[in-house]
Amino acid sequence: MSEHLRFKDHYNEARIFFRRAIIVAGLIIALVIMLIARLYTLQVVEYQTYVTQSDRNRVQVQPLPPTRGLIYDRRGELLAENRPSYTLSIVKEQVESLDATLRLIRQLVDISDDELEDFDKRLKRPKRRRRPYEPIPLRYLLDEEEIAKIAVNEYRLKGVVVEAQLVRYYPQMDLFAHNVGYVGRINERELKALDSEEYALYNGTDSIGKIGLEKQYETLLLGEVGYQQVETNARGRVLRVLERTDPTPGENLKLFLDAQLQRKAVSALGGRRGAVVAIEIASGGVLAMVSAPSYDPNLFVTGISFKNYKALNESPDLPLFNRAIQGGYPPGSTLKPMLALGGLEANIIDEHYSVRDPGYYQLEGEERRYRDWKKRGHGHRIALKQAVAESCDVYYYDLAFRMGIDRMHSFGDKFGLGERTGVDVPSERSGLWPSRQWKRGVRGLPWFPGDSLNMGIGQGFVLTTPLQLASMTATMASKGVRRQPRLVQRVGEEELPDKASQVVNASEKNWALVMDAMEEVVHGQRGTAKSIARKANFRMGGKTGTAQVVGIAQDAEYDSEALAERQRDHALFVGYAPADDPKIAVAVIVENGEKSSSAAKIARVLFDEYLLHGQLDGDLPEDAEQNTAAYIGDDAVEVGR
Repeated sequence: MSEHLRFKDHYNEARIFFRRAIIVAGLIIALVIMLIARLYTLQVVEYQTYVTQSDRNRVQVQPLPPTRGLIYDRRGELLAENRPSYTLSIVKEQVESLDATLRLIRQLVDISDDELEDFDKRLKRPKRRRRPYEPIPLRYLLDEEEIAKIAVNEYRLKGVVVEAQLVRYYPQMDLFAHNVGYVGRINERELKALDSEEYALYNGTDSIGKIGLEKQYETLLLGEVGYQQVETNARGRVLRVLERTDPTPGENLKLFLDAQLQRKAVSALGGRRGAVVAIEIASGGVLAMVSAPSYDPNLFVTGISFKNYKALNESPDLPLFNRAIQGGYPPGSTLKPMLALGGLEANIIDEHYSVRDPGYYQLEGEERRYRDWKKRGHGHRIALKQAVAESCDVYYYDLAFRMGIDRMHSFGDKFGLGERTGVDVPSERSGLWPSRQWKRGVRGLPWFPGDSLNMGIGQGFVLTTPLQLASMTATMASKGVRRQPRLVQRVGEEELPDKASQVVNASEKNWALVMDAMEEVVHGQRGTAKSIARKANFRMGGKTGTAQVVGIAQDAEYDSEALAERQRDHALFVGYAPADDPKIAVAVIVENGEKSSSAAKIARVLFDEYLLHGQLDGDLPEDAEQNTAAYIGDDAVEVGR
C-alpha cells in the first residue's frame, strides 16, 4: 500500500501570515499612538512644567563691571569715590507682562516719570549694547524701607531684582565740581559714538565721564570689564559660577589740587561770583581752580531731575559754567607788567623813560581823550616803576602806541595769550589776543591806533581766562619759563612729566626792573594792592586790575550807584609769592567786584595757606592765623586799580 504524501498548504500559510501582519501592524500603530500621545503630553499638557525645569538650569555669561578709579587731592583727601547703592532692575526676558509689573512696582515704591522714560530708553538699546537676561536699571538709591517692600512682594515680581552696585560719589560736594566733573548715565548720542571695541568696555556699566577729569581720563578711570559664566534659576538667581574672569579696576588719580587751598579760596570769595586759579610755579601743577558759584555733582550721577536741572541751567549766576577755563574777561591792568617787559626788551622804554600824566592821553591830531582811571593823573612825569605800582593808564597808552599792535601781539603770544593753555580738563577756551589779521578777517576793518591804546590797558578786544592769567603770571615769576598747567600729578604709580619751555629770553636787568615794580604794587606806599601787605611774613609781587563791563561815555564818570550790580566793573589781581623765590602764582577775578583790593585779598589768603601751611607742613608761625584774619576783615579803601 502506498504512503500518503503531504503537500504545501498555501491557504494555511497565508492565513498565518495575515494574522501575524495584523499583530505587527497593530503594534506599530499602538507605538505610533503612544509616541504621538507622549509628544502631545510633552509639548502641550506638560509644556509649562518642562519650560520651568529648563529655565532652572540656564547657563548665562554675565559681565562684571570694573571698579572705577578713585581721585585724590595732593594730600590724599578723597575727591571721588565709589559707594554701595541698591538698584531696582528688571530682567525683561523673565517678565510675563512688563506693563503689569511696572504698575505693581509703582504701587510699592516711588518711580518718577523721568525714571520710567530712562528705563524705556535703556530697554530699546541695540542688541549689541544689551545682553539677553541682563538686568535693566529702573530706580537707583533704594532705601531700606523700599528694599523691604520689594522683598516681601518678591513672589509677585518675577524678573524684578534688587542689586547692590557701586555708585560714584563726590564727598566734597560742590568744591571740585568744575574740575573733577561727574559721571552720568550713558545717553544715546554717546552710545552711537562708541565703536564695537568701546561697546565691550561698557558691558555691565551704565555710567560714563561727562565733564572734567572724569571725562578727560575716562579710559584710565574705567578699567577693564570681566566676565563670569553662571547657572541661574528661573528668577535669574545665580546657582553656581562655572567660570570667572575678574575685572581690572580703573587707575587712581592723584592731583596737584589741594582741598584745603580750594576751601580757603571759596571761603574768601564769600559767595560772590568769580574765579580763582593758583599754580605751583616749579611744576605747573594747578593747586586750586575755583569757579563760583558751583553745584553738587552728585545730582547728575544717577540722573538729575528736570526740576533741579532747570534750576541750575536757568540760574542767572550760571553755576554750570566753568569760569576758570571758559570765562572770557578783559584782563585790564593785569597785563601791564608783561607789556612793560616787552617795551624794555624792544628798547622802546627804559627805567628812566617817563611820560607826562595830566589824567588823559591824546593821539596827535585827534580830539578824543583816553582817560586815566585817576581823574587828575598820577603826577607830572611818570616812569616805569611808578606806572606799574600805581597802574598809570597814560604811561601804557603811550607805551602801546609806541610798541604798535604787531610787537604787542608777538610778545603776548609768548605768554600763551589767545590760545589754550593745554590744561588736562576738556572744554577750555582760548580767549582772544587780537592782531591786525584777526580784525581784518573778523571785523573787516583795519587796525587803528586807538585799538592799540585800549589793548595797552587790557581792554578793547582782549579777552582772557583766569587760567591764562595765572599761567602768564607763573611765566613772569619763573623769568620766561612757561609750563603747561595740569591737574593730574600721578596716574596709578606713574608720575606724569611736566612740559616746560623757555619762551622769553629777557635780560636779567629787565626782569629785575619789572619784578621790582610788581613788588612795589604790594609793598610800596602808593601801591594799588598795599592793603594786602599788612602783617605779611613774606614779600609778594602782583598787579591789580579792573575791567569794564559796560562802556562809559568819554566825558562821563564811573558811578557805581547808578549802575546795576551786574554792570559794575570786574575786580582782578594776579601775583606770586614769595617775591625773592616765587613758588605760587595766583589769578583772581571777582565779577562786578569793582575794587581790585577785593581780588587781591583773596590772593593773600592763598599765599598764606600755601606758604605758611602747605610748605611748612603745619609748622605755622604763632601769629600767622591772626595776621590773615586781621587783614581779611579789613575794609581799607582801594587807592588804585
